Amino acid sequence: MATKTNPLQFLQQVRTETAKVSWPSRRETAITTTMVFIMAFVAAVFFLVVDQLLHYGVGLLLGIGG
Repeated sequence: MATKTNPLQFLQQVRTETAKVSWPSRRETAITTTMVFIMAFVAAVFFLVVDQLLHYGVGLLLGIGG
């Protein structure tokens, strides 16, 4: 059975662990965030195009126009 840690010890442990974390710089964070938005936009456009092509293809296949 695990022993319980009192809240003060827990907070000290959390502080010690967060000091070990390698935090990104503001510039790295901004670049990463920008890249995420760009990739989300590219993915959205890609899936829009694929969806439109499939819609057109299924329409032709079923004979209901394109």
